[in-house]
Amino acid sequence: MDKILLVVRGLPGSGKSTLGSLFDLYTIAADDYFDIYCDGVFDSNKLRDAHTWCRNLVEHRMYNNWGRVTVANTFTTEWELKPYLELAKTYGYTAHTVIVENRHGNKSVHGVPEETVDRMRNRFSVKL
Repeated sequence: MDKILLVVRGLPGSGKSTLGSLFDLYTIAADDYFDIYCDGVFDSNKLRDAHTWCRNLVEHRMYNNWGRVTVANTFTTEWELKPYLELAKTYGYTAHTVIVENRHGNKSVHGVPEETVDRMRNRFSVKL
């Protein structure tokens, strides 16, 4: 079986997790940390912990040779992507990225303020 890392990127509310789940029943997202450990309540003070947890879970699955690993986070900049691309290289995974556009007009289910979404939109980098 081919070893594939699918990285699903997009702004809050775009449908990253929904799309990721179409590819992989076990899509990983930093948002899951808040659902599991914080009763679904987002806490910006725990954001670093959430991303560390997410990255560690991706690495755990790669280490255990899951054929396909899907991660869905905003990944607005290259430096946010870099640790995942490095994991893919380390464990022999081919990395693919997909950007999800919010054409349906959904808002973030995690209540991300619009000014935060605007800052994310303005820094969103695309490598073609």
